[in-house]
Amino acid sequence: MTSDDRTSDTSGGPWYWSLLHSRVEGPDGDPNDSRLGPYATREEAERALETARERSEAWDEDPKWKRD
Repeated sequence: MTSDDRTSDTSGGPWYWSLLHSRVEGPDGDPNDSRLGPYATREEAERALETARERSEAWDEDPKWKRD
């Protein structure tokens, strides 16, 4: 399998964001501990880092998790 095979649109998902290669991959990509996902669409996977940042910021402000 070439690296291009990992990003092809033949499987229809699920999709993942590779933390090792900074790209969207299909289910046969990097190991689970090296990627974010799964995402239902390729577009959601492309936004994985932004989504993670937004969620972290929301958790930081959530009173259930905030320690003062």
